[in-house]
Amino acid sequence: MNTYHINKGIGRTVEFKGLKAQYLFIFAGGLLGLLVLVMILYMAGVNTFICLSIGGISSSLLVWQTFSLNRKYGEHGLMKLGARKKHPRYIISRKSIFRYIRINSKKATA
Repeated sequence: MNTYHINKGIGRTVEFKGLKAQYLFIFAGGLLGLLVLVMILYMAGVNTFICLSIGGISSSLLVWQTFSLNRKYGEHGLMKLGARKKHPRYIISRKSIFRYIRINSKKATA
């Protein structure tokens, strides 16, 4: 019987077969969603061969895409990518430079 080691220590991220952290949850959630989709299609009366082919093709695409994202971005890569999209590329200031340099007359007289 095979034994699989899921976590290798306290404080380390969850890893299973090379998938780390959020990719593992994306993988498990995607497979669960595909299972539900195939079951709904089967109960709706779609041909069995079509249900199995949709399930097989989409699950293999999910596995390939999840492992490629894991390889490309690493453990914290998706969070860094999301944070990068939230920050602006440039800070645009339409005020003139002299407005920042000029001394305010109210502060000078008080």
